[in-house]
Amino acid sequence: MASSTRDGADHADEIRLWREDDWWIAKDVDTGVTTQGPSRVAALENLDEAIALYNDEIGKEPTDEELREMGIDPTDNTTGDQEPPDVIK
Repeated sequence: MASSTRDGADHADEIRLWREDDWWIAKDVDTGVTTQGPSRVAALENLDEAIALYNDEIGKEPTDEELREMGIDPTDNTTGDQEPPDVIK
């Protein structure tokens, strides 16, 4: 497993990268966000995108119209007071 640390002005980023069978796994240690890809580059690119999503730097909530176009009733698109499944946590 490879590990890299970069000290920034106000924080240190640590990414771990390792191979499992034919896939490369990339993990941001601080957030726990983990991705994979068929190559090192792909795994790291996927991690960059996942971190940007995690930090609300890209992406957006779908509009009610977009949900309806996908066949989803917006009133059913809530978790309410339920905890998300373990696989989402």
